[in-house]
Amino acid sequence: MPKEKSNNEELPQLIEGGIAIDDRGEVVFANGFDFKGVKRFYMVSNHKAGMVRAWHAHKKEAKYVLVTSGAAVVGAVKIDNWENPSKWVEVRRHVLSAKKPSLLYIPAGYANGFMSLTEDTKIVFFSTSTLEESKGDDIRYDSRYWDIWEVVER
Repeated sequence: MPKEKSNNEELPQLIEGGIAIDDRGEVVFANGFDFKGVKRFYMVSNHKAGMVRAWHAHKKEAKYVLVTSGAAVVGAVKIDNWENPSKWVEVRRHVLSAKKPSLLYIPAGYANGFMSLTEDTKIVFFSTSTLEESKGDDIRYDSRYWDIWEVVER
C-alpha cells in the first residue's frame, strides 16, 4: 500500500500509469500498483454524465479507484467524527481519466465519492475488504454533504 503519511496517517495517493502506443496498438499500465491487500473488485457506471455517487466511508476498508473509460471527479475526505463529520475538513478532489491512466488510493478512515464527467464513464474499485467485511464497515453520508461537484470553467 502507499506509504505517504501525514502525522502518522495515510493520505490518498495517486499512482500514475501510462500508455505505450505503437503501430500495433496501445498498452495501458500502472506499474506502481501491486494489488497487495486487494480482496475484490467491482465496476460502477452511471446512466449519464453529471451523476454523483457519494459519500461512502469505511473505518477499516481501503480502496483503489481506476477509471477505465471516460472521466470522473473523485473525492476523498478524512472522517473526523463518524456520527457528525466536519463540513470544513479538506476534501481531496481528483479528476481521473482513462486517457491518463492512474489509480487513486483511498485509505481506511476516508469517505469517497465520484461524479461521472462523460456518458461512457466506467470505474473499477479495488477493495481491501471482502463483501462481508465491507457490509459491517459501511457508513453513508448525503451526496452533497461535501459539495465538490461543480465543474469550474477556465
